[in-house]
Amino acid sequence: MKIHKKVIRTDRAPAPVGPYNQAIAVKGKMIFVAGQIPLDPKTGEIVGSGDIAKQTQQVMANIEAILKAAGAGWQNTIKTTVFLSDLENFSPMNQVYAQYFDEETAPARACVEVSRLPKDVLVEIECIAAIE
Repeated sequence: MKIHKKVIRTDRAPAPVGPYNQAIAVKGKMIFVAGQIPLDPKTGEIVGSGDIAKQTQQVMANIEAILKAAGAGWQNTIKTTVFLSDLENFSPMNQVYAQYFDEETAPARACVEVSRLPKDVLVEIECIAAIE
């Protein structure tokens, strides 16, 4: 489903340093996707124990399934928040994350280190999307 999405950019704030934009303006219905961890939906087991790349891939697959169920896709995503148990994992997480968004149309994003995540996983990601 298409959305009216406008990327907001200004040189009066720092330029993005990865696959995200400063801000996104949208018109339409909002979808708030709860934080996803790397659980296999069929088995309920953690995927990629100790492997941030595999865990990020599973998280993104989980989010993609939820977006699809809502009639949306990655192109509808306007904001993500990434929670990492260790910021040392930022680069390998970001390499996987970047496969889902190009820098021109990527959503706004925040990434923070937290002391602990559910089931002691390495990554959790939530997102906001919009559809008309």
